[in-house]
Amino acid sequence: MRNLLPYLKLYRLHSGQLAFGVLLIINTFLANIGLLSLSGWFLASTAIAGATGLYNFNYMLTAAGVRAAAITRTVGRWAERVVSHDATFRMLQHLRLYVFSRILPLSPGALAIFRKAELLNHLVADVNTLDHLYLHVISPMAGALVTILAVTAGIYLLNPLLGLTLGAIMLVILMLFPPIFYFAGKPVGQTLTDLRADYRQQLNAWLSGNAELMLYGAAERYRDQLNAIEHQWQMHQRYQNGLDSGAKSLLLLLNGITLALIMWLSTGSESRDESYGALIALFTFATLAAFEALKPIAGAFQHLGQVIASATRLNFIIRQSPEVVFPTAGPDPAASIALSAFRVRFYYSRQIAPVIDNLSLTVAAGEHIALLGHTGSGKSTLMQLLTRACDPQEGHITINDVPIKEWSENTLRAMTTVVPQRVHIFNVTLRDNLKIAAQEANDEQLCAVVRQVGLEKLLMGDGLNSWLGEGGRTLSNGEQRRIGIARALLHASPLWLLDEPTEGLDAVTAKQILHLLTTRSQGNTLIIITHQLQGLEHFDRICIMDRGTIIEQGSHQDLVALRGRYYHYYRPVI
Repeated sequence: MRNLLPYLKLYRLHSGQLAFGVLLIINTFLANIGLLSLSGWFLASTAIAGATGLYNFNYMLTAAGVRAAAITRTVGRWAERVVSHDATFRMLQHLRLYVFSRILPLSPGALAIFRKAELLNHLVADVNTLDHLYLHVISPMAGALVTILAVTAGIYLLNPLLGLTLGAIMLVILMLFPPIFYFAGKPVGQTLTDLRADYRQQLNAWLSGNAELMLYGAAERYRDQLNAIEHQWQMHQRYQNGLDSGAKSLLLLLNGITLALIMWLSTGSESRDESYGALIALFTFATLAAFEALKPIAGAFQHLGQVIASATRLNFIIRQSPEVVFPTAGPDPAASIALSAFRVRFYYSRQIAPVIDNLSLTVAAGEHIALLGHTGSGKSTLMQLLTRACDPQEGHITINDVPIKEWSENTLRAMTTVVPQRVHIFNVTLRDNLKIAAQEANDEQLCAVVRQVGLEKLLMGDGLNSWLGEGGRTLSNGEQRRIGIARALLHASPLWLLDEPTEGLDAVTAKQILHLLTTRSQGNTLIIITHQLQGLEHFDRICIMDRGTIIEQGSHQDLVALRGRYYHYYRPVI
Protein backbone atom coordinates (compact mmCIF):
# COMPACT_ATOMS: atom_id res chain seq x y z
CA MET A 1 0.00 0.00 0.00
CA ARG A 2 2.96 2.32 0.51
CA ASN A 3 3.40 2.38 -3.27
CA LEU A 4 0.17 4.39 -3.48
CA LEU A 5 1.36 7.21 -1.20
CA PRO A 6 2.96 9.36 -3.96
CA TYR A 7 -0.32 9.32 -5.89
CA LEU A 8 -2.48 10.00 -2.86
CA LYS A 9 -0.38 13.13 -2.33
CA LEU A 10 -1.18 14.23 -5.88
CA TYR A 11 -4.87 14.15 -4.97
CA ARG A 12 -4.32 17.26 -2.88
CA LEU A 13 -3.99 19.25 -6.11
CA HIS A 14 -7.63 18.42 -6.89
CA SER A 15 -8.87 17.88 -3.34
CA GLY A 16 -11.79 20.32 -3.65
CA GLN A 17 -13.26 18.71 -6.76
CA LEU A 18 -12.62 15.18 -5.47
CA ALA A 19 -14.31 15.98 -2.14
CA PHE A 20 -17.27 17.49 -4.01
CA GLY A 21 -17.55 14.26 -5.99
CA VAL A 22 -17.73 12.28 -2.72
CA LEU A 23 -20.47 14.62 -1.42
CA LEU A 24 -22.45 14.07 -4.61
CA ILE A 25 -22.21 10.29 -4.35
CA ILE A 26 -23.39 10.54 -0.71
CA ASN A 27 -26.24 12.74 -1.90
CA THR A 28 -27.15 10.15 -4.54
CA PHE A 29 -27.12 7.28 -2.04
CA LEU A 30 -29.26 9.20 0.47
CA ALA A 31 -31.68 10.35 -2.23
CA ASN A 32 -32.09 6.75 -3.40
CA ILE A 33 -32.72 5.56 0.14
CA GLY A 34 -35.15 8.40 0.72
CA LEU A 35 -36.99 7.65 -2.53
CA LEU A 36 -37.56 3.95 -1.79
CA SER A 37 -38.24 4.42 1.92
CA LEU A 38 -40.66 7.27 1.42
CA SER A 39 -42.38 5.46 -1.47
CA GLY A 40 -42.82 2.32 0.65
CA TRP A 41 -44.12 4.30 3.59
CA PHE A 42 -46.42 6.34 1.32
CA LEU A 43 -47.99 3.29 -0.32
CA ALA A 44 -48.41 1.48 2.99
CA SER A 45 -49.85 4.58 4.68
CA THR A 46 -52.29 5.11 1.81
CA ALA A 47 -53.48 1.52 2.07
CA ILE A 48 -53.90 1.76 5.83
CA ALA A 49 -55.71 5.10 5.53
CA GLY A 50 -58.14 3.64 3.01
CA ALA A 51 -58.78 0.52 5.12
CA THR A 52 -59.36 2.47 8.31
CA GLY A 53 -61.37 5.27 6.77
CA LEU A 54 -58.86 8.05 7.40
CA TYR A 55 -59.95 10.22 4.51
CA ASN A 56 -58.05 13.26 5.78
CA PHE A 57 -54.64 11.66 4.93
CA ASN A 58 -52.35 14.29 3.32
CA TYR A 59 -50.86 12.50 0.36
CA MET A 60 -49.84 15.66 -1.52
CA LEU A 61 -46.94 16.47 0.80
CA THR A 62 -45.64 12.89 0.70
CA ALA A 63 -45.96 12.72 -3.10
CA ALA A 64 -43.97 15.93 -3.38
CA GLY A 65 -41.27 14.39 -1.20
CA VAL A 66 -41.14 11.31 -3.43
CA ARG A 67 -40.83 13.45 -6.55
CA ALA A 68 -38.14 15.63 -4.92
CA ALA A 69 -36.13 12.53 -3.95
CA ALA A 70 -36.43 11.11 -7.48
CA ILE A 71 -35.25 14.36 -9.06
CA THR A 72 -32.44 14.70 -6.52
CA ARG A 73 -31.25 11.15 -7.22
CA THR A 74 -31.27 11.64 -10.99
CA VAL A 75 -29.56 15.03 -10.95
CA GLY A 76 -27.15 13.93 -8.22
CA ARG A 77 -26.09 10.81 -10.12
CA TRP A 78 -25.48 12.80 -13.30
CA ALA A 79 -23.57 15.52 -11.43
CA GLU A 80 -21.53 12.92 -9.51
CA ARG A 81 -20.48 11.25 -12.78
CA VAL A 82 -19.51 14.57 -14.35
CA VAL A 83 -17.61 15.92 -11.35
CA SER A 84 -15.90 12.66 -10.35
CA HIS A 85 -14.77 11.74 -13.87
CA ASP A 86 -13.67 15.29 -14.65
CA ALA A 87 -11.60 15.35 -11.46
CA THR A 88 -10.18 11.93 -12.27
CA PHE A 89 -9.24 12.95 -15.82
CA ARG A 90 -7.55 16.08 -14.52
CA MET A 91 -5.66 14.06 -11.94
CA LEU A 92 -4.58 11.51 -14.58
CA GLN A 93 -3.48 14.35 -16.86
CA HIS A 94 -1.36 15.81 -14.08
CA LEU A 95 0.01 12.37 -13.22
CA ARG A 96 0.84 11.58 -16.86
CA LEU A 97 2.70 14.88 -17.20
CA TYR A 98 4.51 14.20 -13.94
CA VAL A 99 5.63 10.73 -15.07
CA PHE A 100 6.71 12.11 -18.46
CA SER A 101 8.68 14.87 -16.73
CA ARG A 102 10.55 12.17 -14.80
CA ILE A 103 11.27 10.21 -17.99
CA LEU A 104 12.44 13.19 -20.05
CA PRO A 105 15.71 13.91 -18.16
CA LEU A 106 16.82 10.27 -18.26
CA SER A 107 19.77 9.55 -20.50
CA PRO A 108 19.62 6.99 -23.33
CA GLY A 109 21.57 4.63 -21.09
CA ALA A 110 18.95 4.85 -18.35
CA LEU A 111 16.15 4.32 -20.87
CA ALA A 112 17.88 1.33 -22.46
CA ILE A 113 16.67 -0.95 -19.64
CA PHE A 114 13.09 -0.58 -20.88
CA ARG A 115 11.75 -2.66 -23.73
CA LYS A 116 10.30 -1.09 -26.86
CA ALA A 117 6.83 0.39 -26.21
CA GLU A 118 7.19 -0.32 -22.47
CA LEU A 119 7.40 3.35 -21.55
CA LEU A 120 4.31 4.08 -23.63
CA ASN A 121 2.48 1.31 -21.79
CA HIS A 122 3.47 2.90 -18.48
CA LEU A 123 2.29 6.34 -19.59
CA VAL A 124 -1.04 5.10 -20.92
CA ALA A 125 -2.18 1.82 -19.37
CA ASP A 126 -0.56 2.03 -15.93
CA VAL A 127 -1.58 5.65 -15.41
CA ASN A 128 -5.14 4.89 -16.55
CA THR A 129 -5.36 1.99 -14.08
CA LEU A 130 -4.84 4.42 -11.22
CA ASP A 131 -8.29 5.91 -11.83
CA HIS A 132 -9.65 2.88 -9.91
CA LEU A 133 -8.14 4.34 -6.77
CA TYR A 134 -10.59 7.23 -6.56
CA LEU A 135 -13.55 6.11 -8.67
CA HIS A 136 -13.79 2.55 -7.34
CA VAL A 137 -12.14 2.63 -3.92
CA ILE A 138 -11.90 6.00 -2.16
CA SER A 139 -15.17 7.56 -3.36
CA PRO A 140 -17.42 4.48 -2.81
CA MET A 141 -15.82 3.72 0.57
CA ALA A 142 -16.29 7.27 1.85
CA GLY A 143 -19.81 7.42 0.42
CA ALA A 144 -20.78 4.06 1.91
CA LEU A 145 -19.44 4.96 5.36
CA VAL A 146 -21.31 8.26 5.57
CA THR A 147 -24.46 6.68 4.17
CA ILE A 148 -24.37 3.89 6.78
CA LEU A 149 -24.00 6.42 9.58
CA ALA A 150 -26.83 8.57 8.19
CA VAL A 151 -29.22 5.62 7.75
CA THR A 152 -28.36 4.30 11.21
CA ALA A 153 -29.07 7.70 12.75
CA GLY A 154 -32.32 8.13 10.81
CA ILE A 155 -33.77 4.73 11.68
CA TYR A 156 -32.51 5.02 15.27
CA LEU A 157 -34.82 8.01 15.77
CA LEU A 158 -37.79 5.81 14.80
CA ASN A 159 -36.63 2.50 16.29
CA PRO A 160 -33.27 2.36 18.14
CA LEU A 161 -33.00 -1.44 17.94
CA LEU A 162 -33.51 -1.58 14.19
CA GLY A 163 -31.18 1.37 13.59
CA LEU A 164 -28.34 -0.15 15.59
CA THR A 165 -28.87 -3.60 14.09
CA LEU A 166 -28.84 -2.43 10.48
CA GLY A 167 -25.88 -0.10 11.12
CA ALA A 168 -23.84 -2.82 12.83
CA ILE A 169 -24.44 -5.35 10.03
CA MET A 170 -23.50 -2.89 7.31
CA LEU A 171 -20.41 -1.67 9.16
CA VAL A 172 -19.20 -5.26 9.59
CA ILE A 173 -19.68 -5.89 5.87
CA LEU A 174 -17.88 -2.63 5.07
CA MET A 175 -14.91 -3.69 7.23
CA LEU A 176 -14.71 -7.35 6.13
CA PHE A 177 -15.37 -7.21 2.39
CA PRO A 178 -12.38 -5.00 1.43
CA PRO A 179 -9.60 -7.10 3.03
CA ILE A 180 -11.19 -10.42 2.02
CA PHE A 181 -11.58 -9.57 -1.65
CA TYR A 182 -8.37 -7.53 -1.75
CA PHE A 183 -6.27 -10.54 -0.76
CA ALA A 184 -8.36 -12.81 -2.99
CA GLY A 185 -7.88 -10.54 -6.01
CA LYS A 186 -4.37 -9.20 -5.39
CA PRO A 187 -2.40 -12.05 -7.09
CA VAL A 188 -4.62 -12.10 -10.17
CA GLY A 189 -4.58 -8.31 -10.36
CA GLN A 190 -0.79 -8.19 -10.39
CA THR A 191 -0.67 -10.98 -12.98
CA LEU A 192 -3.18 -9.17 -15.20
CA THR A 193 -1.05 -6.03 -15.12
CA ASP A 194 2.05 -7.97 -16.19
CA LEU A 195 0.16 -9.91 -18.87
CA ARG A 196 -1.31 -6.71 -20.29
CA ALA A 197 2.17 -5.19 -20.60
CA ASP A 198 3.60 -8.40 -22.12
CA TYR A 199 0.74 -8.67 -24.59
CA ARG A 200 1.13 -5.11 -25.83
CA GLN A 201 4.88 -5.54 -26.05
CA GLN A 202 4.56 -8.74 -28.07
CA LEU A 203 1.82 -7.26 -30.27
CA ASN A 204 3.95 -4.22 -31.04
CA ALA A 205 6.93 -6.45 -31.88
CA TRP A 206 4.77 -8.69 -34.07
CA LEU A 207 3.31 -5.76 -36.01
CA SER A 208 6.68 -4.00 -36.36
CA GLY A 209 8.53 -7.09 -37.55
CA ASN A 210 5.70 -8.74 -39.47
CA ALA A 211 7.48 -8.42 -42.84
CA GLU A 212 10.59 -10.24 -41.59
CA LEU A 213 8.48 -12.85 -39.78
CA MET A 214 6.59 -13.57 -43.00
CA LEU A 215 9.83 -13.85 -45.01
CA TYR A 216 11.28 -16.47 -42.67
CA GLY A 217 8.02 -18.31 -42.04
CA ALA A 218 8.03 -17.44 -38.35
CA ALA A 219 4.81 -15.42 -38.27
CA GLU A 220 2.67 -18.33 -37.07
CA ARG A 221 5.11 -19.27 -34.30
CA TYR A 222 5.22 -15.67 -33.11
CA ARG A 223 1.44 -15.44 -33.32
CA ASP A 224 1.17 -18.61 -31.23
CA GLN A 225 3.23 -16.93 -28.51
CA LEU A 226 0.89 -13.94 -28.70
CA ASN A 227 -2.15 -16.22 -28.49
CA ALA A 228 -0.69 -17.99 -25.44
CA ILE A 229 -0.33 -14.68 -23.59
CA GLU A 230 -3.82 -13.66 -24.67
CA HIS A 231 -5.23 -16.97 -23.42
CA GLN A 232 -3.59 -16.52 -20.01
CA TRP A 233 -4.88 -12.93 -19.90
CA GLN A 234 -8.44 -14.09 -20.62
CA MET A 235 -8.21 -16.89 -18.05
CA HIS A 236 -7.19 -14.45 -15.33
CA GLN A 237 -9.87 -11.99 -16.41
CA ARG A 238 -12.42 -14.83 -16.15
CA TYR A 239 -11.20 -15.60 -12.66
CA GLN A 240 -11.44 -11.95 -11.68
CA ASN A 241 -14.97 -11.73 -13.09
CA GLY A 242 -15.82 -14.81 -11.06
CA LEU A 243 -14.59 -13.10 -7.91
CA ASP A 244 -16.66 -10.05 -8.78
CA SER A 245 -19.78 -12.16 -9.31
CA GLY A 246 -19.12 -14.07 -6.10
CA ALA A 247 -18.76 -10.84 -4.11
CA LYS A 248 -22.00 -9.45 -5.51
CA SER A 249 -23.84 -12.72 -4.90
CA LEU A 250 -22.62 -12.84 -1.32
CA LEU A 251 -23.71 -9.24 -0.78
CA LEU A 252 -27.14 -10.05 -2.25
CA LEU A 253 -27.43 -12.99 0.13
CA LEU A 254 -26.45 -10.86 3.11
CA ASN A 255 -28.95 -8.24 1.98
CA GLY A 256 -31.71 -10.83 1.99
CA ILE A 257 -30.75 -12.17 5.40
CA THR A 258 -30.55 -8.64 6.82
CA LEU A 259 -33.92 -7.78 5.27
CA ALA A 260 -35.54 -10.82 6.85
CA LEU A 261 -33.99 -9.96 10.22
CA ILE A 262 -35.17 -6.32 10.06
CA MET A 263 -38.69 -7.40 9.10
CA TRP A 264 -38.78 -9.96 11.93
CA LEU A 265 -37.56 -7.42 14.49
CA SER A 266 -39.92 -4.71 13.25
CA THR A 267 -42.99 -6.96 13.27
CA GLY A 268 -42.11 -8.13 16.75
CA SER A 269 -42.34 -4.61 18.11
CA GLU A 270 -44.72 -3.99 21.01
CA SER A 271 -46.25 -1.00 19.24
CA ARG A 272 -49.89 -1.51 18.29
CA ASP A 273 -50.31 1.86 16.57
CA GLU A 274 -52.08 1.43 13.22
CA SER A 275 -49.55 3.74 11.58
CA TYR A 276 -46.69 1.49 12.64
CA GLY A 277 -47.43 -0.86 9.74
CA ALA A 278 -46.35 1.88 7.36
CA LEU A 279 -43.09 2.21 9.27
CA ILE A 280 -42.43 -1.51 8.73
CA ALA A 281 -42.56 -0.81 4.99
CA LEU A 282 -40.22 2.14 5.50
CA PHE A 283 -37.70 -0.03 7.40
CA THR A 284 -37.92 -2.73 4.74
CA PHE A 285 -37.33 -0.44 1.79
CA ALA A 286 -34.64 1.49 3.68
CA THR A 287 -32.77 -1.77 4.21
CA LEU A 288 -33.04 -2.66 0.54
CA ALA A 289 -31.86 0.77 -0.57
CA ALA A 290 -29.07 1.06 2.02
CA PHE A 291 -27.33 -2.02 0.64
CA GLU A 292 -27.06 -0.23 -2.72
CA ALA A 293 -24.28 1.82 -1.11
CA LEU A 294 -22.32 -1.38 -0.48
CA LYS A 295 -22.53 -2.73 -4.05
CA PRO A 296 -19.47 -0.79 -5.33
CA ILE A 297 -17.45 -2.11 -2.36
CA ALA A 298 -18.08 -5.72 -3.35
CA GLY A 299 -15.82 -5.69 -6.39
CA ALA A 300 -13.71 -2.57 -5.86
CA PHE A 301 -10.94 -4.02 -3.75
CA GLN A 302 -10.25 -7.00 -5.95
CA HIS A 303 -9.07 -4.47 -8.57
CA LEU A 304 -6.81 -2.81 -6.03
CA GLY A 305 -4.13 -5.41 -6.82
CA GLN A 306 -3.95 -4.05 -10.38
CA VAL A 307 -3.76 -0.51 -9.05
CA ILE A 308 -0.89 -1.36 -6.71
CA ALA A 309 0.93 -3.29 -9.44
CA SER A 310 0.63 -0.32 -11.83
CA ALA A 311 1.74 2.09 -9.08
CA THR A 312 4.77 -0.11 -8.37
CA ARG A 313 5.75 -0.07 -12.05
CA LEU A 314 5.36 3.70 -12.23
CA ASN A 315 7.35 4.18 -9.02
CA PHE A 316 10.26 2.34 -10.63
CA ILE A 317 10.34 5.02 -13.34
CA ILE A 318 9.71 7.96 -11.02
CA ARG A 319 12.55 6.95 -8.71
CA GLN A 320 15.07 6.80 -11.55
CA SER A 321 17.69 9.49 -11.14
CA PRO A 322 19.09 11.20 -14.26
CA GLU A 323 22.63 10.07 -14.98
CA VAL A 324 23.33 13.36 -16.76
CA VAL A 325 22.28 16.67 -15.18
CA PHE A 326 22.71 19.89 -17.16
CA PRO A 327 23.12 23.30 -15.52
CA THR A 328 20.35 25.83 -16.09
CA ALA A 329 22.89 28.38 -17.37
CA GLY A 330 26.42 28.28 -18.73
CA PRO A 331 28.81 29.85 -21.23
CA ASP A 332 27.43 31.60 -24.29
CA PRO A 333 27.39 29.67 -27.60
CA ALA A 334 30.79 29.58 -29.31
CA ALA A 335 31.44 30.24 -32.99
CA SER A 336 34.27 27.68 -33.09
CA ILE A 337 34.80 24.51 -31.07
CA ALA A 338 37.97 22.89 -29.72
CA LEU A 339 37.60 19.58 -27.89
CA SER A 340 39.75 17.86 -25.32
CA ALA A 341 39.34 14.49 -23.60
CA PHE A 342 41.81 13.55 -20.86
CA ARG A 343 42.16 10.03 -19.48
CA VAL A 344 38.51 9.25 -19.99
CA ARG A 345 37.19 5.92 -18.75
CA PHE A 346 33.58 4.79 -19.16
CA TYR A 347 31.73 1.63 -18.19
CA TYR A 348 28.23 0.57 -19.11
CA SER A 349 26.19 -0.69 -16.20
CA ARG A 350 26.64 -4.39 -15.41
CA GLN A 351 29.84 -4.53 -17.46
CA ILE A 352 33.23 -5.18 -15.93
CA ALA A 353 35.50 -4.12 -18.79
CA PRO A 354 35.50 -0.40 -19.69
CA VAL A 355 34.19 0.57 -23.13
CA ILE A 356 36.38 3.69 -23.12
CA ASP A 357 39.68 3.04 -21.36
CA ASN A 358 42.10 5.85 -20.50
CA LEU A 359 41.40 7.72 -23.72
CA SER A 360 42.97 11.11 -24.36
CA LEU A 361 42.25 13.20 -27.44
CA THR A 362 42.72 16.84 -28.41
CA VAL A 363 40.88 18.34 -31.37
CA ALA A 364 41.69 21.85 -32.54
CA ALA A 365 38.98 24.24 -33.71
CA GLY A 366 38.17 23.60 -37.36
CA GLU A 367 40.07 20.29 -37.46
CA HIS A 368 38.63 17.35 -39.42
CA ILE A 369 39.16 13.95 -37.80
CA ALA A 370 38.17 10.46 -38.92
CA LEU A 371 37.72 7.69 -36.34
CA LEU A 372 38.37 4.13 -37.46
CA GLY A 373 38.22 0.85 -35.61
CA HIS A 374 36.49 -2.49 -35.56
CA THR A 375 32.97 -2.87 -34.15
CA GLY A 376 32.96 -2.55 -30.37
CA SER A 377 36.14 -0.51 -30.14
CA GLY A 378 34.27 2.39 -28.47
CA LYS A 379 33.80 4.85 -31.34
CA SER A 380 30.06 5.34 -30.95
CA THR A 381 30.39 5.48 -27.17
CA LEU A 382 32.91 8.29 -27.55
CA MET A 383 30.33 10.18 -29.62
CA GLN A 384 27.78 9.73 -26.82
CA LEU A 385 30.25 11.13 -24.32
CA LEU A 386 30.91 14.16 -26.55
CA THR A 387 27.15 14.88 -26.76
CA ARG A 388 26.63 14.15 -23.04
CA ALA A 389 24.24 11.32 -23.65
CA CYS A 390 26.23 9.88 -20.75
CA ASP A 391 29.14 11.01 -18.58
CA PRO A 392 32.46 9.22 -18.04
CA GLN A 393 33.17 7.69 -14.65
CA GLU A 394 36.77 8.92 -14.80
CA GLY A 395 38.58 11.71 -16.60
CA HIS A 396 37.06 14.83 -18.08
CA ILE A 397 36.02 16.37 -21.40
CA THR A 398 36.26 20.07 -22.21
CA ILE A 399 34.90 22.34 -24.92
CA ASN A 400 37.05 25.42 -25.48
CA ASP A 401 38.82 24.63 -22.19
CA VAL A 402 35.48 24.70 -20.31
CA PRO A 403 34.33 21.39 -18.75
CA ILE A 404 31.50 19.94 -20.80
CA LYS A 405 29.40 19.61 -17.64
CA GLU A 406 29.27 23.41 -17.33
CA TRP A 407 27.54 23.92 -20.69
CA SER A 408 23.74 24.15 -20.63
CA GLU A 409 21.83 21.62 -22.68
CA ASN A 410 20.32 24.19 -25.04
CA THR A 411 23.73 25.71 -25.78
CA LEU A 412 25.42 22.33 -26.27
CA ARG A 413 22.69 21.14 -28.63
CA ALA A 414 22.81 24.40 -30.60
CA MET A 415 26.58 24.09 -31.09
CA THR A 416 26.47 20.43 -32.15
CA THR A 417 25.29 18.77 -35.34
CA VAL A 418 24.86 15.02 -34.98
CA VAL A 419 24.10 12.26 -37.45
CA PRO A 420 23.58 9.15 -35.30
CA GLN A 421 24.21 5.62 -36.42
CA ARG A 422 20.46 5.00 -36.50
CA VAL A 423 18.51 7.88 -38.02
CA HIS A 424 14.93 8.02 -36.78
CA ILE A 425 12.30 8.90 -39.33
CA PHE A 426 9.04 10.19 -37.86
CA ASN A 427 5.66 9.18 -39.21
CA VAL A 428 5.07 12.62 -40.73
CA THR A 429 5.81 14.38 -44.01
CA LEU A 430 9.25 14.89 -45.53
CA ARG A 431 8.97 18.58 -44.66
CA ASP A 432 8.28 17.92 -40.97
CA ASN A 433 11.10 15.36 -40.80
CA LEU A 434 13.55 17.95 -42.09
CA LYS A 435 12.30 20.91 -40.08
CA ILE A 436 13.12 19.29 -36.75
CA ALA A 437 16.69 20.43 -37.49
CA ALA A 438 15.76 23.98 -38.55
CA GLN A 439 12.24 25.09 -37.75
CA GLU A 440 12.67 28.40 -39.57
CA ALA A 441 13.82 26.81 -42.87
CA ASN A 442 11.61 27.58 -45.88
CA ASP A 443 10.59 25.14 -48.60
CA GLU A 444 13.29 26.41 -50.98
CA GLN A 445 16.02 25.59 -48.45
CA LEU A 446 14.49 22.19 -47.72
CA CYS A 447 14.34 21.27 -51.40
CA ALA A 448 17.95 22.40 -51.84
CA VAL A 449 19.34 20.08 -49.14
CA VAL A 450 17.21 17.19 -50.40
CA ARG A 451 18.81 17.60 -53.82
CA GLN A 452 22.30 17.97 -52.31
CA VAL A 453 22.04 14.56 -50.63
CA GLY A 454 20.75 12.94 -53.82
CA LEU A 455 17.11 12.40 -52.86
CA GLU A 456 15.54 14.29 -55.76
CA LYS A 457 13.07 11.49 -56.37
CA LEU A 458 11.40 12.21 -53.02
CA LEU A 459 10.42 15.63 -54.37
CA MET A 460 8.39 14.02 -57.14
CA GLY A 461 4.66 13.58 -56.66
CA ASP A 462 3.67 15.19 -53.35
CA GLY A 463 7.13 16.71 -52.89
CA LEU A 464 7.77 17.93 -49.37
CA ASN A 465 4.29 16.72 -48.43
CA SER A 466 5.28 13.11 -49.09
CA TRP A 467 4.43 10.90 -46.14
CA LEU A 468 7.46 8.87 -45.03
CA GLY A 469 5.64 6.31 -42.90
CA GLU A 470 6.34 4.80 -39.49
CA GLY A 471 10.10 4.56 -39.01
CA GLY A 472 10.64 5.55 -42.65
CA ARG A 473 9.27 2.28 -44.01
CA THR A 474 8.96 3.80 -47.47
CA LEU A 475 12.71 4.54 -47.53
CA SER A 476 15.76 2.33 -47.85
CA ASN A 477 18.46 2.38 -45.17
CA GLY A 478 20.64 4.56 -47.38
CA GLU A 479 17.80 7.02 -47.96
CA GLN A 480 17.09 7.20 -44.25
CA ARG A 481 20.77 7.92 -43.63
CA ARG A 482 20.69 10.74 -46.19
CA ILE A 483 17.62 12.25 -44.47
CA GLY A 484 19.81 12.45 -41.36
CA ILE A 485 22.58 14.11 -43.38
CA ALA A 486 20.07 16.61 -44.80
CA ARG A 487 19.09 17.50 -41.23
CA ALA A 488 22.78 18.03 -40.42
CA LEU A 489 23.19 20.38 -43.38
CA LEU A 490 20.19 22.39 -42.20
CA HIS A 491 21.40 22.58 -38.60
CA ALA A 492 24.97 23.64 -39.51
CA SER A 493 26.78 24.25 -36.23
CA PRO A 494 30.46 24.69 -35.18
CA LEU A 495 30.81 21.02 -34.18
CA TRP A 496 29.85 18.12 -36.47
CA LEU A 497 29.67 14.58 -35.07
CA LEU A 498 28.81 11.98 -37.71
CA ASP A 499 28.48 8.26 -36.98
CA GLU A 500 28.78 6.14 -40.13
CA PRO A 501 27.11 8.73 -42.40
CA THR A 502 27.92 6.76 -45.58
CA GLU A 503 26.85 3.34 -44.30
CA GLY A 504 24.45 1.63 -46.71
CA LEU A 505 25.44 3.83 -49.66
CA ASP A 506 27.09 2.66 -52.85
CA ALA A 507 30.71 3.67 -53.45
CA VAL A 508 29.89 6.56 -55.79
CA THR A 509 27.18 8.03 -53.56
CA ALA A 510 29.33 7.54 -50.45
CA LYS A 511 32.17 9.48 -52.05
CA GLN A 512 29.81 12.29 -53.05
CA ILE A 513 28.29 12.49 -49.56
CA LEU A 514 31.69 12.48 -47.88
CA HIS A 515 32.87 15.28 -50.16
CA LEU A 516 29.67 17.22 -49.44
CA LEU A 517 30.15 16.89 -45.68
CA THR A 518 33.79 17.87 -45.65
CA THR A 519 33.07 20.83 -47.92
CA ARG A 520 30.07 22.12 -45.96
CA SER A 521 31.90 21.75 -42.65
CA GLN A 522 34.94 23.77 -43.70
CA GLY A 523 35.96 26.00 -40.81
CA ASN A 524 33.99 23.82 -38.38
CA THR A 525 35.21 20.99 -36.22
CA LEU A 526 34.33 17.62 -37.77
CA ILE A 527 34.60 14.15 -36.20
CA ILE A 528 33.37 11.33 -38.36
CA ILE A 529 33.18 7.60 -37.62
CA THR A 530 33.59 5.55 -40.74
CA HIS A 531 34.63 2.23 -42.18
CA GLN A 532 35.04 3.75 -45.61
CA LEU A 533 38.73 4.28 -46.42
CA GLN A 534 38.26 6.25 -49.62
CA GLY A 535 38.73 9.97 -49.23
CA LEU A 536 40.43 9.83 -45.82
CA GLU A 537 43.54 11.45 -47.24
CA HIS A 538 41.62 14.75 -47.15
CA PHE A 539 41.21 14.62 -43.35
CA ASP A 540 43.58 16.50 -41.07
CA ARG A 541 43.97 13.49 -38.81
CA ILE A 542 42.94 9.86 -38.64
CA CYS A 543 42.58 8.11 -35.28
CA ILE A 544 42.52 4.33 -34.90
CA MET A 545 40.61 3.03 -31.87
CA ASP A 546 40.89 -0.37 -30.26
CA ARG A 547 39.52 -1.55 -26.90
CA GLY A 548 38.35 1.88 -25.93
CA THR A 549 41.51 3.88 -26.58
CA ILE A 550 43.41 5.46 -29.46
CA ILE A 551 46.31 3.30 -30.60
CA GLU A 552 47.32 5.27 -33.70
CA GLN A 553 46.77 8.79 -34.95
CA GLY A 554 48.16 11.02 -37.64
CA SER A 555 47.60 12.10 -41.21
CA HIS A 556 46.94 9.61 -43.98
CA GLN A 557 50.51 9.83 -45.23
CA ASP A 558 52.00 9.47 -41.75
CA LEU A 559 49.95 6.38 -40.90
CA VAL A 560 50.67 4.67 -44.21
CA ALA A 561 54.38 5.29 -43.67
CA LEU A 562 54.07 3.93 -40.11
CA ARG A 563 52.85 0.60 -41.51
CA GLY A 564 50.73 -0.07 -38.44
CA ARG A 565 47.05 -0.88 -38.02
CA TYR A 566 45.88 1.76 -40.50
CA TYR A 567 48.30 0.51 -43.12
CA HIS A 568 46.83 -3.00 -42.85
CA TYR A 569 43.33 -1.52 -43.21
CA TYR A 570 44.34 0.56 -46.21
CA ARG A 571 46.60 -1.85 -48.04
CA PRO A 572 43.81 -4.06 -49.51
CA VAL A 573 42.23 -0.93 -50.97
CA ILE A 574 45.39 0.20 -52.73
